[in-house]
Amino acid sequence: MSPEQRASELRAEIEHHEHAYYVLDKPEISDAQYDALVNLLKALETEHPELVTPESPTQRVGGKPREGFAKVAHSRPMLSLDNAYNEAELRAWAERVTTSLPASDAVEYTCEYKLDGLSLALHYENGQLVRGVTRGDGSVGEDVTSNVRTIRSVPLRIAAAKLKAAGLPGTFEVRGEVVMPQSAFEELNRQREAAGQAAAANPRNAAAGTIRTIEPSIVAQRRLDFYAYFLLRDGDTLLKSQQATLDALRATGFRVNAQARTVGTIDEVLGFIAQAEAERDGLGYEIDGVVIKVNATALQKRLGFTGKAPRWAIAYKFPARAGVTQLRGVIFQVGRTGKLTPVADLQPIFIGGTTVTRATLHNADEIERLGLKIGDHVSVERGGDVIPKITHVVEDKIHARGTEEIVFPTVCPRCGEPVVREEGEVDWRCVNASCPARLEEELRHFASRGVMNIEGLGESLVAQLLGHTVAEAVDATAGVGEGEESVAEAPTREALVHSVADIYGLTLEQLMGLERIGQKSAESLLAEIEKSKSAPLSRVLLGLGIRHVGERTAQTLAEEFGSMDALISATEEDLTRVNDVGPKVAEAIREWFANEKNLLLVQRLKDAGLTMTAEKRERGTQLAGMTFVLTGTLPTLTRDTAKEKIEAAGGKVSGSVSKKTTYVVAGEDAGSKLEKARELGIAVLDEAGLLEML
Repeated sequence: MSPEQRASELRAEIEHHEHAYYVLDKPEISDAQYDALVNLLKALETEHPELVTPESPTQRVGGKPREGFAKVAHSRPMLSLDNAYNEAELRAWAERVTTSLPASDAVEYTCEYKLDGLSLALHYENGQLVRGVTRGDGSVGEDVTSNVRTIRSVPLRIAAAKLKAAGLPGTFEVRGEVVMPQSAFEELNRQREAAGQAAAANPRNAAAGTIRTIEPSIVAQRRLDFYAYFLLRDGDTLLKSQQATLDALRATGFRVNAQARTVGTIDEVLGFIAQAEAERDGLGYEIDGVVIKVNATALQKRLGFTGKAPRWAIAYKFPARAGVTQLRGVIFQVGRTGKLTPVADLQPIFIGGTTVTRATLHNADEIERLGLKIGDHVSVERGGDVIPKITHVVEDKIHARGTEEIVFPTVCPRCGEPVVREEGEVDWRCVNASCPARLEEELRHFASRGVMNIEGLGESLVAQLLGHTVAEAVDATAGVGEGEESVAEAPTREALVHSVADIYGLTLEQLMGLERIGQKSAESLLAEIEKSKSAPLSRVLLGLGIRHVGERTAQTLAEEFGSMDALISATEEDLTRVNDVGPKVAEAIREWFANEKNLLLVQRLKDAGLTMTAEKRERGTQLAGMTFVLTGTLPTLTRDTAKEKIEAAGGKVSGSVSKKTTYVVAGEDAGSKLEKARELGIAVLDEAGLLEML
């Protein structure tokens, strides 16, 4: 037998056993026997390097870590689902489905467990995995292919014979959910606790953090799983039904949720939901509900989509898990914008797989609404099975009321400066732009992947730059869960950084003087800081932390004004002419640039070499001065495409109808926006009318 034939034989045998173990949960050989096969293949490939192929089982973990993740546009938006929380809401959805279809169409429903993980799109060409992309914002995700390759339940290649038998082409897209099994989650937390690190909050967060880890070997250690549930080609569905899709995925080697079932009535759907809720604690992975889909693809296409979700599918969410515990106190956190958020300090309680020690109280109004006092016993829910929240005070013969009033501070708990509550707002804010608590959040935001992408400038290092020790940083985050921020004490040594601009003045000697930072790590961080100088103007604007300016608005501002100087000089009137910028946003931008300290910060960043210009988008003028509102489903244009066309022609798109609206563009199933347009006497266009104007 030739080396090539032997390598092919070994790969086929290893792939068979990987599928049996990681997909079917039915191992046929011992771990030692499996390792022996892999070692044989490794030895053969070492001896004959020309035999190494990207889809070889030996290549699941290999190569250097990636430097960040490239953005990738999805072939079709990865939309969220509308939710139902009880039987009445589910039946109402089913009624909308049936009344939207001819009476002759019999509707079947495919029911699948709603896995609590993160969505992923896998792209295959000629049967080989070529790309794995996170959901991102639904339209654009991140390329995490190197990490996806480490997930053993993801096939690296699919034989042509299997694809043909399943009725699939060689090039297609699979969508599904990445989850961290409960056993892997528990092992991860054991390792973190042994290393003196805070435990991960829950399996979903752990899976999301893992898939975006830069080092693939770390991802491989955490044994993520992938469950497939959708097939596409060029953004369109492939097979005649959802059940046929699941069958084809299973036949081609993907892990598919074994409990999925197609039924004919909503009563049967409700029976499936009851079964899922009864089984959820023994599954070995987290679910938070059931997804119900119209089975026939033809009917799915007839039902279509709203702006945010398919009309042919809905997620039935299980009731939030709850428990009763005692409020020990209230901690006031200071965020990046100076907002003070009260956080309940709770007697630890185990709810739905997570020990909860804190829960957000949102603001002073929420504390007043609950009538909350320190010492009260409270009912705590994990809303959506993730974010802990207090729903009400428990008062009965067993649980006595607390007596200590919760007093909202009049000065910032971190810097001692006065806090203010602006007219019409519910939040109190620290007005000190140099507040160390604000700076800590600003630094994390500025260095994050979605902003300046300074790899290595994480939570622990930020804390050290601000004068904390590693131990203090770990203590501040211990027990922190989803939706919570760390609560750090005052620093114990002199800070190296007093604003985000100071990042660009750090030296090798300063970094090497910090804990757990060697020369290689320090040099790597300095290289990342230098690389961040080439980030586009939109990222710099996002990094400044101007209130109400998110990623989309920052991008729009950069394209509209073309430079930081032009934006600084813009009036509120100039700003409100820009799409996505209303009076409130324009006022926040002007206030930020009116502050001398902020202008000094911008100048320091400019002096450091950051990008302060952008290519100015040239827009048409045929729709200049006009405001459009889109409603319903258009025949050929998606809502995003229609919006882009209007904006490219100088028009503005608003989300609500008002007297300032020039036209409402209405498609099929237009709702209340169309009714309001008629009430106000606003002109209504169909898609053809819009295209004619363009």
